[in-house]
Amino acid sequence: MGSLDPPGTPSRRFPQRPESVAAARRFVRAALAGAASDVVDTSRLLVSELVTNAVLHARTRVEVSVRVLDDRIRVQVSDHRPSLRLVPHECPPYAGTGWGLALVARLASRHGVDADEERKTVWFELRPDGPPSPSGWEATTPPSDSGETVTLVDVPDALYLASRQHRHALLRELALAASTGERFGVRPEDLATAQDMNNVISACVTAALEKQPPDADIRSLPLSVPADSTPAVLVLRRVLDLAEEAARDEHLLTLPALPRSRVFHQWLFDQITDQLAGAPPTAWTVVPREPGAGPSELVPWDAGHLRASRVPTIAADERNRIIAANGPAADMLGWQADDLVGQRLTVLIPEHLRKRHLAAFTSLLLTGRPRIVGRSVPLPALHRDGRLVPVRLFIQTQEAADGRTVFIAQLTPRGAASAHSPRTPGRSRHTAPRESDGPPSPTAPERGRTTSGAEAGMSALERLSLLADTGSALSDTLDLDEGLQRVGRILTQRLADWCVVDLFGEHARVDRVCVVHRDPGRLRPEAYEGGLPPVSEAARGPLARVLRGAGPLLLTETPPPSRAESPLDAHYLDLFRRLGASSAIVAPLRARREVLGALTVARVGGERPFVEEDLSLVDDLVRSLALGVDNARLYQETRNIAERLQRSMLPVLPDIEHLQLAARYAASSTTAQVGGDWYDSFVLPSGGTAMVIGDVTGHNLDAAIAMSQLRSMLRGIAVDRQEPPETVLHRLDLANHSLHREATATCLYGLVKRAEDGSWELEHSSAGHLPPLLTTEEGDTRYLEEGSGLLLGVSPDTPRPRARNPLPAHSTVLLYTDGLIERRDESLDGAMARLRRHTAALAREPLDVFCDELLIRLGADSADDIAVLAFRPTPPS
Repeated sequence: MGSLDPPGTPSRRFPQRPESVAAARRFVRAALAGAASDVVDTSRLLVSELVTNAVLHARTRVEVSVRVLDDRIRVQVSDHRPSLRLVPHECPPYAGTGWGLALVARLASRHGVDADEERKTVWFELRPDGPPSPSGWEATTPPSDSGETVTLVDVPDALYLASRQHRHALLRELALAASTGERFGVRPEDLATAQDMNNVISACVTAALEKQPPDADIRSLPLSVPADSTPAVLVLRRVLDLAEEAARDEHLLTLPALPRSRVFHQWLFDQITDQLAGAPPTAWTVVPREPGAGPSELVPWDAGHLRASRVPTIAADERNRIIAANGPAADMLGWQADDLVGQRLTVLIPEHLRKRHLAAFTSLLLTGRPRIVGRSVPLPALHRDGRLVPVRLFIQTQEAADGRTVFIAQLTPRGAASAHSPRTPGRSRHTAPRESDGPPSPTAPERGRTTSGAEAGMSALERLSLLADTGSALSDTLDLDEGLQRVGRILTQRLADWCVVDLFGEHARVDRVCVVHRDPGRLRPEAYEGGLPPVSEAARGPLARVLRGAGPLLLTETPPPSRAESPLDAHYLDLFRRLGASSAIVAPLRARREVLGALTVARVGGERPFVEEDLSLVDDLVRSLALGVDNARLYQETRNIAERLQRSMLPVLPDIEHLQLAARYAASSTTAQVGGDWYDSFVLPSGGTAMVIGDVTGHNLDAAIAMSQLRSMLRGIAVDRQEPPETVLHRLDLANHSLHREATATCLYGLVKRAEDGSWELEHSSAGHLPPLLTTEEGDTRYLEEGSGLLLGVSPDTPRPRARNPLPAHSTVLLYTDGLIERRDESLDGAMARLRRHTAALAREPLDVFCDELLIRLGADSADDIAVLAFRPTPPS
């Protein structure tokens, strides 16, 4: 390309206004008339980005010059704030801001920045036939040479990236809005201060990150912050609060921050101002959080962790689309995991709850206020064949590496017991934030192990103490996973550097259920736990031999890779390679003449390797451990049988003309999920419809058995005698008194009858049960407190009262057990008043929505079982 004639460099000045961006594009196009179209287009794009940065951040007039040389084009953008240095940073694909410098770095053949006392000039060159330079921008430094050190402890990369993008997007939109006269209560001088301080923080963190190891997900960053930053940080916080308010009111395109980002920003600003005032640092990982911003959300999103999880889990993005699903979730809902990816999340939500889901999801994005995030909520999921699957839903949010928010949903079947709380994919229940993922160093300090136990041999008393403590750790909890974690922590404190437990599951599958390291910061359990390759005939390694019944085996060195004759062998050797080990013992877990799994304990470094004398101790350990595992599994099997029995006793509701019925049952989210709550409804030969709800005292198999006996006896008495409700309850109490184990229970028995004129009436008697709640179509509520008598099993001969109440058309009568309303540290009156408010708000909803909404709003995290039975009379159309 020839030089311009006459010689000269076209340049133009532009004012500090948004319109200057378009004007600069037109100027570049005119200055490059006759140049190749792709060069012109690229130049206009890059000038547009650089002028935008200057208008928003430098806030001075801008000068643009274009030089056409023999083999290249050079474009310069200058402003008059040389002290405001560039803040380049990586921009993930979903970032809404910050692409300007990144685009220049990727598309220009050469680029750079020059500054003197008067101006700062950012320039780029394009060669029509030359490839872009792969180099990036020079490392940034904080914009002040005299600064104070502020240390941010345990900063999660993904969350910081998302919060930074959000800050930049909000401030950018405020600046654009201000140019049109809309300020949202932000003064121009405050907006300028907030933008400058935001750039200072980004520059400081960027400079600190460049000195950190690249593979760490959670870091501690020393920042060199200007000593006089406190007033500007307070202005930045105030401006962002006003911007968040505007976003919640839908005045900005940017959505409000979700809870964890709000809390992170508060922590970030507090750390800067507090430490500048002399306070010590406070780690992010110890800051208390609200639901939706819990510490488990520090884990960056990783689809591999989700797919390896044994808990049915599905992940969705901010567009409400499924981005990952594991096999257990797909199997439970009748899908193939790959077929779910890309589908709208509503494909798994029953039709009557879809409107509610979309409203709640939109509300979360617009307000940032979660309703069920971080809570265990009972509701139905939709199977592919159309049937409903009762589950407990547990949702948490995580940050993807590119700054997106990912919603992680665990679906625990309510038909199968689960004693432990839902786990977040990617985070072990008892691990501290990690620092690296590499194998531990052979010379790592021996923290956490006693000298007597680890380096000088164990005395008889120490051996007995270890055996007793590991046995009690497993027996003191009903949760097998929790118990194994406790055992692992004891073993890594007194015996080994790390340990692993592998257990046989269904269909001879082997699962790695527990990985514990004495230094939690050096371990990511989620990277090791999950399903293992099968124990094939070709498997000859130490783990395979032990799983077939050999051992315990002493490994004085790591087997070479050539000994890996099967996928299982290779997987086991990879564990040693990644965690490191100078010696190890692998021992089988045997109970009732069956191998349940294997325990591996390993030591790193050569101070005191395992020797033959340690085999007997480990053999005693695995005997106790195997007994605990066997007992825990037997308990879980019993628990599953009891809940299946309990659920099998829940009836199919009758189909009554002009009378709608709906019922729900949800096991406790915290107990053994076996209890005595029940409901029933059936049509009597006389034509009336019986409505029953009850609650047997207790949360165990005995309660479930007593519940089934009472339910069967009550139906038999009611159908055979067809007597008034109080008489039926009296006979039930007598029958209960004749049982070998008389139950103490509450019960409400009602008869719903329709008169010839089409009106409906409820006649009921209560044995100590909570009163029915009547809600009219208009939202008026009233508890039907008449007809209340003593509990069953207290005094069978005491007369029982009866109540009769007319039922207005389209009114809803709710029968419920105490798990729906009772909460610790709350009065019963307050709980019942809250229930009235919710039913009033749901008065016009379909009955299925009415019941599910009550469980979602009131049944989340309930420590008790919940049963609800609702009915609604409707006149002929």
